[in-house]
Amino acid sequence: MTDAPNPVLCAIDTPAMEMAVKLTGELARWVGGFKLGLEFFGANGPEGIRAIARTGAPICLDLKLHDIPNTVAGAVKALVPLQPALITVHASGGRAMLAAAAAAAKEAANSHDLPRPRLLGVTVMTSLDEADLRDIGQDPLPGSQVDRLAFLCQDAGLDGVVCSALEIERLRRRFGRSFLLMVPGVRPDWTTQDDQKRITTPAEARRLGADYLVIGRPITRATDPAAAAKRIAKELEAAQV
Repeated sequence: MTDAPNPVLCAIDTPAMEMAVKLTGELARWVGGFKLGLEFFGANGPEGIRAIARTGAPICLDLKLHDIPNTVAGAVKALVPLQPALITVHASGGRAMLAAAAAAAKEAANSHDLPRPRLLGVTVMTSLDEADLRDIGQDPLPGSQVDRLAFLCQDAGLDGVVCSALEIERLRRRFGRSFLLMVPGVRPDWTTQDDQKRITTPAEARRLGADYLVIGRPITRATDPAAAAKRIAKELEAAQV
């Protein structure tokens, strides 16, 4: 498990560059980094990533890459020069795709003389429950599906996975402390659940063994985002997790 002083990755889910730059500038002091996903990247591309990187905070490119191995490898190589700390790929893309992504990250980092980004495999989205998994023909038990995909990710050379808080303890026991666990669906108990179905509080997720906590709307949609981020940081500090 990582010993980062602040495990919170704030999700910046907006296409508005000016708003994102302003928000990240205000939050950089109170979070451990920023998660930039498809909405932001689709609107702003590499220049948007570079603009947020100027805060000096680590960036997770949460693009959930999922395609044939050659295409995903090419995408990873194209992203490495942006110097993200983390890149996500879909674990359900299969062993060949995952291995190609891992090899591409290492090759591109060496080629550009840059630190290698850590690759995390997305297991089961926290917006899905048993009924959703049954609809798409997967194992209806989220935990079983997460276990299967996490093993595949580790075996293919990835650094860790994205999972819900419900799977943290089991994955930590099975894969050890060096296997990174990024946990979305994290909500302080003083905010709303939104569209997440498998959630927990920041302190509890950290206590269970999460390395990174993805928190978006409880911070970004707060009346005072910086105050919300500070409150979460202080709660984590007080819990000593």
